Amino acid sequence: METSNKIAIKGGEFLIKTTEANDIFIPEEWTEEQLMIAQSCRDFLLAEVYPNLDRIDKMEPGLMNDIMTKAGELGLMGVSVPEEFGGFGKDFNTSMLVAEVAGAGFSFAVALSAHTGIGTLPILYYGNEAQKQKYIPKLTTGEWKASYCLTEPGSGSDANSGKTKAVLSADGKFYSITGQKMWITNGGFAHVFTVFAKIDDDENLSAFIVERDFPGISFNEEEKKMGIKGSSTVQVFFNDCQVPVENLLSERQSGFKIAVNILNIGRIKLAAAAVGGCKQSITTSVNYANEREQFGRPISKYGAIRYKLAEQSIRTFACESALYRIGQNIDDAYADLVANGMDTAKAKLKSVEQFAVECAIMKVHGSEVLDYVVDEGVQIFGGMGYSAEAPMDRAYRDARINRIFEGTNEINRMLTIDMMLKRAMKGELDLMGPAMDVASELMAIPEFGELDESPFAAEKRAIAGFKKAVLMVAGAAVQKLMLTLSKEQEILMDIADMLIELYICESVQLRVEKLRNLKGEAETALQYDMMQVYINDAADRILVSGKNAINAFTEGDEQKMMLMGMRRFTKVLPLNSKNARQRIALKLIEKNSYAF
Repeated sequence: METSNKIAIKGGEFLIKTTEANDIFIPEEWTEEQLMIAQSCRDFLLAEVYPNLDRIDKMEPGLMNDIMTKAGELGLMGVSVPEEFGGFGKDFNTSMLVAEVAGAGFSFAVALSAHTGIGTLPILYYGNEAQKQKYIPKLTTGEWKASYCLTEPGSGSDANSGKTKAVLSADGKFYSITGQKMWITNGGFAHVFTVFAKIDDDENLSAFIVERDFPGISFNEEEKKMGIKGSSTVQVFFNDCQVPVENLLSERQSGFKIAVNILNIGRIKLAAAAVGGCKQSITTSVNYANEREQFGRPISKYGAIRYKLAEQSIRTFACESALYRIGQNIDDAYADLVANGMDTAKAKLKSVEQFAVECAIMKVHGSEVLDYVVDEGVQIFGGMGYSAEAPMDRAYRDARINRIFEGTNEINRMLTIDMMLKRAMKGELDLMGPAMDVASELMAIPEFGELDESPFAAEKRAIAGFKKAVLMVAGAAVQKLMLTLSKEQEILMDIADMLIELYICESVQLRVEKLRNLKGEAETALQYDMMQVYINDAADRILVSGKNAINAFTEGDEQKMMLMGMRRFTKVLPLNSKNARQRIALKLIEKNSYAF
């Protein structure tokens, strides 16, 4: 495998380095094979999932298990599993594409992603050869289903505080596990569970592969939930559950590391599924807006509705741009690690771990864009949107869980800044140098030269300013608050919001620039509109977050200087966003579906 010719960028470096448009992957570059895989997934939803949505939500016994078995037979469970275990061995971005398409499948999407992600990957990446040979082929074909037992009644976000215990038997042949796990997805029908427990008085969790028919395991009734009603969710009880010693996964006390690394993958795959859900909900919204007549004409002719349709699409397009940019970063990092001699399973984990910051960013952004899209979908439907008989009801309820699972959005926001700062302290990211440069620039007189008016110049200036805004606020907060910064959650979340918006802005700008290089100006006019509107509005969001943070830890002249800096760094050219949104909405209305 050859290493990439691109300038390798490390996780978090987007804040301090410039990325070239030609160095990123954009969804318009999918190969024919990748598009065929995506289409087979769409066809599966049309044939097996959509006709059965009500039956799925009613938890008809055996139905989800049967649908999952069919998905396995079609190969949807083995897209990124190596060929030696019966999978297709495709790259990370291809597996993300499948997660995106499946994301339009409501509860089925949750069952599939739990199986292929947190269910299968701990064994695939951390299992020894015997464990992989025993379990992975059956999980790949769908003969067996997988689940993941981490959360407990007293430990959610603080996963390492779990109370489940494992004790080695006197003859050293098995571990006896005792404890309770809750919110276990696929728990009602899974054959294999990755269970996290502490051996004796260990400080950290260990992980075990537990089979459903091991003695001492039992299950509660299915949970009644607000949404994703068709996704099996149960409590699992272990009462001296006997697990053979050979089912210890990786080394003792490595469970927390396994959980964290697998969650990194889960976070970005969740964002992919959210994009798929967004596209489906936008299509549903446009269909209804074209059909529903009020005051003698379709509601899609009204500006208020067109605003909603356009904004749904702008946010989705921007989120998708960032999603596959990171997916390619991860694939490139993997190729480089393998070329330098690293074991493939370790390289898979290491490449995702390198971009853990971006995975957390995408989890937050993707889940919040989906929430926006389905909420506006309900509004477009009006009174019918509130009816359980209409399609937006399920989309609205199902979307809400995404801001909670794979780490709440609050936890992920704080993790984003925490990981960036830790990398800076380890010398992996030079944040303080650029932050000090920005602090010096605040004291200098701004330069007023001739502005570059070439395509994308204004957007690149804006993005460079956003980077300075983040560095200014984060640098000052670190300097001023030092050791107490970790306790200032509101400030951390404001900085995280600035960082998230910056990353999405840069990603959408790079995508549209690359797309224009490939297809020309006329073909990409609407994508250019979407980029301009997103960056224009993001400037205001970054300004508000920056002001909130600055006002929370500064006063006097320092405060005035930094607030002046915020205004300077978030300045953008005037934009008629109303007309841009109208043009975008007209394309959606004409195509009667998501069009980008």
